[in-house]
Amino acid sequence: MTSRLIEWHDSIGSTMTRAAELAREGAAAGTVVAAHEQTAGQGRLGRSWHSPPCTGLYFTQILRPDLPPAELPVVTLALGVAVADALQVFAGLAVDLRWPNDVLTLGAGKKLAGILAQLDDGAVLAGIGLNVTQPDFPDELRPIATSLLIETGTEFDRDLLLRVIAGSIDAHVQTLKTMGKDAILRLFSAASSYVEGRRVTVDLPNGPVLGTTAGLTVDGFLRIRKDNGEIITVTAGGVRPA
Repeated sequence: MTSRLIEWHDSIGSTMTRAAELAREGAAAGTVVAAHEQTAGQGRLGRSWHSPPCTGLYFTQILRPDLPPAELPVVTLALGVAVADALQVFAGLAVDLRWPNDVLTLGAGKKLAGILAQLDDGAVLAGIGLNVTQPDFPDELRPIATSLLIETGTEFDRDLLLRVIAGSIDAHVQTLKTMGKDAILRLFSAASSYVEGRRVTVDLPNGPVLGTTAGLTVDGFLRIRKDNGEIITVTAGGVRPA
């Protein structure tokens, strides 16, 4: 596998914060900050991420894809496809992708991983939180969250898993650079049951919207056909089954 710098921490506030520091110091693309525990893990829209010690894989990978900032949404989709492919190959587990950044189990739709991409001083920080060896979850998360251990009965080596996912991320970002946005949009659409024909509720700042998904825009945003026939474009918001 490609040699890369991986900075492991027993415990850290957030791998995103440390990766941002390294990126500003000129750290090379592919550099990873990983932790056995996060005390202030970040999710989308400022949410916290449940990060108990020594059970999940929490890391941020520094990317320098030389792409315009407008393509950041497609980078997020590329990360989802990368994680899905890595889990299929490494763990033999097929998953579903929920726009824009959730990796779910097929069928039950429980959350296995979350993705957060941020642009910071010219670098893209790709944050991955993956539930690996959690045998159970708190009551409030049990109906919606799961882990590789729960789904497969296998305890996977988190360091090796990190290297496999990081390599998959590099490959899919390269695909975006060489083949363009359309290639990633096709891959994401093929891997996601949420892109088209799915009845969903979208939580928007001005209230929830009910409708049916109607594909992705060329920029990687989600189109929703409302019940009155109007089609809206969702650039940010929580998507859930209706």
